[in-house]
Amino acid sequence: MTQLRGQLNGCRPNEPEPGNTGGGKQKVNTTNQIRNGNRSKYRNPQILAEIAIFAALATVLYTIKIYHMPQGGSITLASMVPIIVLSLRRGPKVGIATGVLCGMIRFMLWPSIINPFQVLLEYPIAFAVLGLAAFFPNRQVLGSSIAIAGRFLMHLIAGAVWWAPIYASSANPIVYSAIYNGSYLLPELVISGIAVFLLQKRKIIKSFITSGNKINRA
Repeated sequence: MTQLRGQLNGCRPNEPEPGNTGGGKQKVNTTNQIRNGNRSKYRNPQILAEIAIFAALATVLYTIKIYHMPQGGSITLASMVPIIVLSLRRGPKVGIATGVLCGMIRFMLWPSIINPFQVLLEYPIAFAVLGLAAFFPNRQVLGSSIAIAGRFLMHLIAGAVWWAPIYASSANPIVYSAIYNGSYLLPELVISGIAVFLLQKRKIIKSFITSGNKINRA
């Protein structure tokens, strides 16, 4: 009888350790799914097409210039709005990627070069910060204003460090840069704010964001 009990105990399946019910494996699988989802976002043909289309639209709007500054910079027909709208639709990562693409296109078409650091700050980085609008999906005009203010900050730094010593060596570099860049970015802010407000008023942005969320969940 004792021998039979020993044989039965030897065939008994192993019990899981206390506190270990397979949750670790499930957590790892969930983490891998999230990572794969983030990677596949940039492989999604529709999202890539939207990035290309909105970058092209922003470039076209930039060619419609109300006023062009002598040392670079222009008042345009709401050329930053496509980047902002796509950021609201797809989130900050896609918005930043679109901004970087727009910055590089503008550098290739309308370059103003002093050194690589100035180019990096005033083209890919300055337009990438427009993706910050994505953090304010319910306050779109405010988000647009903060995003454009971020771009102004990039140009302010570049102007004070590199442009002011060339064009206004006797002036305060920060004051010169603020006046120069503000003279075209402030009107750009007003134009973009009005455009976003009108799109919001007609519920175009809301329907556009909602359709994007449905696609993301599909």
